[in-house]
Amino acid sequence: MATIAAAEHDYFSHEPPPKNLKPNVTLAREFIDRHAGEGRRVVLVTSGGTTVPLETQTVRYIDNFSAGTRGATSAEYFLENGYAVIFLHRQFSLLPYSRHYSHNTRSFLDFMVEEDGQVVVDTQHQEQMRHVLRQYQEAKRENKLLILSYVTITEYLWNLRELAKLMKPLRSKAMFYLAAAVSDFFVPQDRMVEHKIQSSEEFAADPNSDSGGKPPAARTEGRSLIIDLEPVPKFLKQLVDDWAPNAMIVSFKLETDPNLLVKKATHALKKYAHHLVIGNLLLTRKWEVVFVSSLGDERWIRVPRSRRTKSFSGVESLVGAADPGNVKEDSSHSITAESTIPQGEPAVEIESLIIPEITELHTRLIEKAPGE
Repeated sequence: MATIAAAEHDYFSHEPPPKNLKPNVTLAREFIDRHAGEGRRVVLVTSGGTTVPLETQTVRYIDNFSAGTRGATSAEYFLENGYAVIFLHRQFSLLPYSRHYSHNTRSFLDFMVEEDGQVVVDTQHQEQMRHVLRQYQEAKRENKLLILSYVTITEYLWNLRELAKLMKPLRSKAMFYLAAAVSDFFVPQDRMVEHKIQSSEEFAADPNSDSGGKPPAARTEGRSLIIDLEPVPKFLKQLVDDWAPNAMIVSFKLETDPNLLVKKATHALKKYAHHLVIGNLLLTRKWEVVFVSSLGDERWIRVPRSRRTKSFSGVESLVGAADPGNVKEDSSHSITAESTIPQGEPAVEIESLIIPEITELHTRLIEKAPGE
C-alpha cells in the first residue's frame, strides 16, 4: 500500500493538473451534492481513449482505439435505470443521445429537409429523433447528466482522482463504470521536449538540450524517431482502497485472443479486489461480454443472433469462442445482412442488457453495506 501511495504522490506531484480541473470539480461537487440530497445513486462513466503527447506544445501524440461507443451508450441506459450520470469523456468522442447522429457514415444534414423555408427532420426519421430528443430533454431538465471532458492520459487521471474523492461520501451509492480506453504508457513531463519534434536531421534539436542531459523520451536519432515510454501507474487499487473505498467499481478488459479473455479478467479482479470486470473480445464486443464478479459466478451476456446490431468490424463466427462451455454458433449466418434481423424486431444494443444486470449487482452491494 505504501508503494502505491508513493507512486500516486510521485505521479501527481510531477504531472501538472489540467486547466479545466477546477471548473470540473466545481460542477461535479454541485451535481453530487444535489443527487446525494435526493438519495439517488451516482455513476461516473468514463469513455473514449486517452492521448499521450510527445511534446509540451503538442503536435504529435500517441492515441488508442476508442470512439466512446460503450461509454456513451451505457450512460443512456444508466439514466433509464434511475442513476445520475457524470460522463467523463475524451473530447470529441461520442456523447449520450447525440451519438445516434454523430460518427455516422451519413452526415447529420441527411436527416434534415427544408419545408416552407423551415429546416425540419425528414419524415422517416421523425419518430426515432423525437424519442431520443425527449430522453435527452428529460435528463437535462432533471439535471441528471453532467458532461465533462479530458484529452490526455494525465488529464484523465487527475479528473478521475478528484471526482472519486468528491463521490466518496456517497459510499455504496456511488459507482465507477470505467469504460475509457486508458493508455498503458506515457511520456513524463520532465522528459518531454517543448517544441515540435523535427523530422529532418538538419533541424533536429540537441537530444540533451531540453532535459538537463537526460535524453528526451521522444527524439530523432539519425533518420529514426525514437520513443521511450514509461508505464502509467496502475491507480485502480488506489480507487478501490482509498479514493472511493465503499463504491462499486466496474472495470473492462478488452482482448483479441479468446484464450486469454476470461483468464485476464479473473486476474484483474483478484489483483485489484474490486467488484466486477466486464471482459469483451475486440471482434465480438457489440454482441457478447462476460461478467467476472466478486458478487457472483462468471456469466456471459449475449444478444440473441436475430436481434444483433450490424457491425463492419465484428466477426460473428467468434461469438462464444472465449467461452469453453458454449456451443459454437453456426458461422454461416452473417449479421451484416439486413435479412438476419426479422421484420418488426429492432436490433438490441448489448448495453441495454449489461446495465440492468449491473444495477441489480449494485443493489445487492448496497444492501450488504453496513449502516446503509
